[in-house]
Amino acid sequence: MQPLPAILAERIADRGPVRIGVIGAGKFGSMFLNQVPFSPHLSVAVIADLDPERARAACRTVGWDSELISQTRFTDDGMDLIADPAVEVVMEITGSPAAGCAHALAAARHGKHIIMVNVEADVLAGPVLAEAHRKAGTVYSMASGDQPALVCEIVDWARTCGLEVVCAGKGTRYQPEFHDVTPDDVWTYYGLTLEQATAAGMNSQMFNSFLDGTKSAIEMAAIANATGLDAPGDGLKFPAVDFDNLQNTLIPSDAGGMLDNAGTVEVIASEHRGEMTEMHNHLRWGVYAVFKAPNQYARDCFLQYGLKTDQSGYFAAMYRPYHLIGLELGVSATNAAIRGEATGTTTAWRGDVVAVAKKDLVPGDTLDGEGGYTAWGKLIPADASCRARALPIGLAHGVKLIRPVKHGAMITYDDVGTLPDNAALECRQKLENSAISST
Repeated sequence: MQPLPAILAERIADRGPVRIGVIGAGKFGSMFLNQVPFSPHLSVAVIADLDPERARAACRTVGWDSELISQTRFTDDGMDLIADPAVEVVMEITGSPAAGCAHALAAARHGKHIIMVNVEADVLAGPVLAEAHRKAGTVYSMASGDQPALVCEIVDWARTCGLEVVCAGKGTRYQPEFHDVTPDDVWTYYGLTLEQATAAGMNSQMFNSFLDGTKSAIEMAAIANATGLDAPGDGLKFPAVDFDNLQNTLIPSDAGGMLDNAGTVEVIASEHRGEMTEMHNHLRWGVYAVFKAPNQYARDCFLQYGLKTDQSGYFAAMYRPYHLIGLELGVSATNAAIRGEATGTTTAWRGDVVAVAKKDLVPGDTLDGEGGYTAWGKLIPADASCRARALPIGLAHGVKLIRPVKHGAMITYDDVGTLPDNAALECRQKLENSAISST
């Protein structure tokens, strides 16, 4: 097989660059757009954003010249972008579950590959969306540069080497009180003033979802659903572990670690409990996988080649300390268009992210979704979510409560009124009905 750069050179000569349509020109989208002038194998045919002028400004901010901007079509309609024959690969970067589900289904209908940066939609109904693309013969892919795809890459590597994956995940900042943080308080934890954050164009609700545990839960659910790893039974534990001790801590309890069982996902904290300072050798920006040698010979090889192992010598870890978000996104687009391959994709419904009350809620309160004032997202096994009739965080937006819910309690479908009738609800109901019929 030729190396990818050689394949890309042939593609450019034969058919020109891979033609991309970008839906959502926020931070992630802007980071990808920054790479386009330096990537001759990629071109952006259309950019869709609710504010096309903001999208043009984003292009100028990342260094696009006026000629490149003039060669790109701008629209405020993602469906218009997907229908455009000039678009070969769709990048869905809206972060909206409803928009993401609608766009993914439309891309399949139009025979377009999709790079699902919108992990919120993927976790809400990924198996349904992935199946639509399998039937269409198109690629439904995670986004290279984002943690889920990078974790899948390490997991695939380990399994292909014949190693048992014991645990996989990422690092983040974490303290237990973060679950109740609201957009009003969030900038204090980032060391910023409201004025500084506003001047930088930072969205308080989005950044709060990074802090309150919701984004971590969503990303771990995506990894579980793509790799077949388990979601922990009662949510992520967020142990404070540095990268030198992954293999000592993230192993089963009967081997001296903290896991209830092997083959699970977990997020590690970059701070010790009660301390707002980063530990030495933290993995806040990175991803990891812990794996086990299959026999004594492989164990000895671990030691001979310098892997850090646990006391038994059987458990070791591989990690990547950083991820570059949208700067790496072109890898997914080229793999989809050139090789017909996904950089990680949903294969089953194993993990779900359910809404948990941030405070005592009363009838009439309106849920405001991921990173908001009312609920945070907790990772639990999908079958447990289905049995409990838990309300997924992806549907917990713009819906009123009809029953009181105590602080820290899981919110269920029985606690809320009528849900908005959109693609997200339709896909989610299809996923749940399928899960119920298969049990």
